[in-house]
Amino acid sequence: MQVPHKAFVVVADGRKMLFLRNEGDADYPNLQVERVREQDNPPDREQSTDAPGTTFSSVGHGRSSYQETDFHQLEEDRFAAQTAELLKKRALNNDFESLIVVAPPRTLGELRKNYHKEVEARLAGELDKDLTGHSIADIEKLLLNAE
Repeated sequence: MQVPHKAFVVVADGRKMLFLRNEGDADYPNLQVERVREQDNPPDREQSTDAPGTTFSSVGHGRSSYQETDFHQLEEDRFAAQTAELLKKRALNNDFESLIVVAPPRTLGELRKNYHKEVEARLAGELDKDLTGHSIADIEKLLLNAE
């Protein structure tokens, strides 16, 4: 994948977001960190307080349980929406002309649901991988090798 000079690269998952800028060129990217944001999001078992509720039905088999809310996933989805909002603000301020987003498939889906039209217009590429735990050098290599 080509990463144009001055392209904005966002590497995110449901807990961590890296805003990077390519100070190199398309053939030799040199990603520089502009911003890092990390959110504490404990596992769902530490956020839920109870077992799923049940209800009694006068029709059918009598008992039904509600699906338990996954608070951990809800928080990851909220974090992705906040990331999309930051991208919107930066796009409206003309902070970038070209954008590349790298995120795991579920996070990428949440980001897409929240993209503003200005963000979509500047989107040069997406990569559905979780790279938040990788070094900047690894991210550069993986972007170059992505199609």
